[in-house]
Amino acid sequence: MQALTEELDELTDRLEAELKTCKESGCQYAENEAEYRKALRIAILNERQKGMPVTIIGDVCRGQEQIAEAKRRRDCSEAIYKASQEAINVIKLRIRMVDAQITRIWNSGDVTQGGYL
Repeated sequence: MQALTEELDELTDRLEAELKTCKESGCQYAENEAEYRKALRIAILNERQKGMPVTIIGDVCRGQEQIAEAKRRRDCSEAIYKASQEAINVIKLRIRMVDAQITRIWNSGDVTQGGYL
């Protein structure tokens, strides 16, 4: 039982750390998304003023080096954010499994001195 409670404590600590990472990466993702969209819109407006055909303007602007770099930063931060979300889900699942094991042991009456509580 002691090993399970220690594992639960470790998982809780990992969850808190991953939540912090998720928050930070989510904020970075939002920032990068806003920068990318702003840069793309400005480039599109500039090309419209030059008289570029609307049918190809988006493709031309996305091909610009600064726009492509902004998109790369956005995509990387999105991947980190989503990976962090998945890690949180895995840790939460493991916490539920350990908690269920503790509950089974507790309800079986097979709790020794210094058990779960």
